[in-house]
Amino acid sequence: MKKYKVGIVGAGGVTDLHFVGYKDHPERVEVVAICDPNPEALFARAEKYGVPQRYTNLDDFIQSSGIDVAVVCTPSPIRKQILFPLVEAGLPVFVEKPFSDSLAEAAEITEKAKQHGVPVSVNQNFRRHFPFELIKDIIAKDTIGKVTSILFTNIHFRQDAGWRLECERHALSVMGIHWFDGFRLILGSDAKSIVCQNRSSSAIDCIGETDATVQVVFENNTVATYVQSFSSTFGKTEMIVIGDTGTLVTGHGKVDLYRKDDKAPSQSWENNVSREVATYEGLEQLLVSLETGVEAPNSSQDNLKTITMLDSAYVSAKEQRIVQLKHGIGV
Repeated sequence: MKKYKVGIVGAGGVTDLHFVGYKDHPERVEVVAICDPNPEALFARAEKYGVPQRYTNLDDFIQSSGIDVAVVCTPSPIRKQILFPLVEAGLPVFVEKPFSDSLAEAAEITEKAKQHGVPVSVNQNFRRHFPFELIKDIIAKDTIGKVTSILFTNIHFRQDAGWRLECERHALSVMGIHWFDGFRLILGSDAKSIVCQNRSSSAIDCIGETDATVQVVFENNTVATYVQSFSSTFGKTEMIVIGDTGTLVTGHGKVDLYRKDDKAPSQSWENNVSREVATYEGLEQLLVSLETGVEAPNSSQDNLKTITMLDSAYVSAKEQRIVQLKHGIGV
């Protein structure tokens, strides 16, 4: 197995997921460089994790660091201006979600990567951190029959700070991007239509939406109803997957199966994958792709369909209409 020299662009809090996730795999990954225009943040992060090379200029980072793979943890509004130079330099990229704030820009990034023959993968770590992959396997074994409905609730009180407060797209862009991706994953189906209502609560200091209700119809005719709130003083994260012969009820750490007339779960599964572990696994998917030439399951090409769902939800809320899609792409 090849060992890769990795450089991280961005020195914010989300980099902790990467540093902590990578540290148990020194045979595979060595973080040798970090880049951020803020010297204070840059040196604090570099000192904390013992990163030898430190850059405040992206061009210097690209030309002098000698890295094999770039990990991008910058704010999403500047993704394009960071990703384009990296891709043009021939560097494979593992990027935080959402890999762009708009579908148009995400498509541009994906096309740029295709033109240069450089793979870009997205850190959709909730595929494993939340038990989406586990549920996908359970469904694939015909445990609950044909899935007809998904009911998803993610409500809590969340006051962000910094650059996120100035973004027009907030709660769905922060958390909905995980849930949309998970729905796609467990169903193995593309979205057919999306309708959304957004609201912004005065309880949270931000420009964008704090609360949303979304309904997605998939091409296999499953309907997912999703409620998001950053302004609820009561917290709850729960997904209910309803099938013809059973229902799955899940939070972060456990999946329970209910059959007809069950007063208690007839079967349960544990899921204890941390965000840090799942983040390393996402990078590993990119590394395996580099070695095999097979597109990674978390590629930007795949993630375009997740970004399409996110973008369509915002279009629906803004224009007050149902957005129709074909094979996961807007029409």
